[in-house]
This record gives sequence, structure tokens and C-alpha cells, in this order.
Amino acid sequence: MTAPGSRPLRVLIADDERPARASLEALLAECADVEVVGAAQNGAEAVALIERTTPDLALLDLQMPEIDGMSVVRLVERDRLPLVAFVTAYDEYAIEAFELNAVDYLLKPVEPARLRMTLDRARERLASRASGDDARRLHDTATRYAAGGRAMPLTRIPVRRRDDIVLVPVAQVASIVADGELLHLTTRAGERHTITHPLKDLEARLDPARFIRVERGAVVAIDAIARVSALPGGTYQIELSNGQALRASRLQSRVLRDQLLRL
Repeated sequence: MTAPGSRPLRVLIADDERPARASLEALLAECADVEVVGAAQNGAEAVALIERTTPDLALLDLQMPEIDGMSVVRLVERDRLPLVAFVTAYDEYAIEAFELNAVDYLLKPVEPARLRMTLDRARERLASRASGDDARRLHDTATRYAAGGRAMPLTRIPVRRRDDIVLVPVAQVASIVADGELLHLTTRAGERHTITHPLKDLEARLDPARFIRVERGAVVAIDAIARVSALPGGTYQIELSNGQALRASRLQSRVLRDQLLRL
């Protein structure tokens, strides 16, 4: 990203609470060197606005429903991700935010002087001409951070479909199968979606009481299993309610037998 020099710092706001958005917009309006290029009401809108307006800095609420601030970072195209400062009412994620290489971490209600520091930090990074590297590191680290134990189990999985984001309810997912760096999600109705995400990281966000790994590259919903057939060598073939068939590894076959196939 080119250093902005004397031009206004282009800033985007994303917060699901209207008063919080209005407060930030009012504070930024007092800054003569800032141009607000958009104010998103949710994570999906934030992704679209970031990619369309290409701001210098995005002020992202960490606790937005469905697609939170961290997920916005992961979903934006890697080469379009701006500098990011996280905004939240809680300070428990401060360490992680800075580990992610975020510009700053602002606590609500945001104070004018504290916001000014954030804007100055963003300008310094832009002037160093290293902001593109910062953004790429932020994107990559946010993807790895998705495996963090603090997060609650996912209820929906955001999936990009061209310029849109589809929220696939986890309750509708029958299987997740890895294919290199891609994950293929198949629903109980047989619909398929593809995302780029490490399987182990996504599995860490799933409820372990509802999903089970059947081999190194596949996780299935337990209540989507319709039939388990024994194969030679002590392994099993698993048939799902959507007609999909997967073969369990020897190790995971033992896990299946111990957890599901005994009274």
C-alpha cells in the first residue's frame, strides 16, 4: 500500500452496534486528516466494503455476531487487507490482538486522544512502506489464531461465493474433507462449499460432542452417520445420511468403535 503522505487517512469502521459506529464516526469527523470511507453494520458488510473501498485502516469490532473482527481479517482477500485496529468493550484479547500484528487495540468507549494515537500509528506504518507485509502477516496469523481455545464452538461457517459471503449453519454440515489447502464442506442436503482453511484449526472450533474425525483429512457430524460397515483389516466404511461414503483410517476406526459402536 502506498504511503498516504499529505492526503487524508482513509478509514473504515465496522461495528454491529449503531451507537458505537456513530461515536467513532463523530470522533473521526473531528480529525481533519481522516476520511471515513465506510461504516459496516456487520462482518459480511465489512469484508465487502474493505474490498471495494480499499481503506488504509479498518477499525474492526472484535465481537460482531456471525462474522467477528478476526473472521473479517481471514475473509478479506489477502492482497486487499488494510491495516487493522481492533475495537472492543473487553480487554481480554489485547495480547492476541498485538500478536496478530494489529496496529492497535481500542477499548470502548474510545477516547479521542487514544484514537489519535491509533491513527498516528497507522500513518507511521504506512510511511514505512511495510504495511503490505503487515497486512499479509495479520491475515496469516489470524488464520492460525482461529484454532485458539478461547473461541466458542462455531454455529455458522462463513464461505465466500464470488463477491458474497454465505453463512453455512454448522448444524447442516455432514462432512468436512480436506483436499490440500482446501476444505470441502458437504451439507446434509448434499450441497457442497469450499473454503481455504486448515482442517485442524476448523475442527478445533467445532463441538467435539457433535463431530468426529474419521481419518486424517475428514471430519463428520456424528448424527449424520447412517451406517457403519466393517471392512477387512479392522477398518470401517461410513455412510452418511446424504449418501456420502468415507473410509475410516485404522486408528480412527478404533476410536469409532470405542465411542460409537459399543453400548
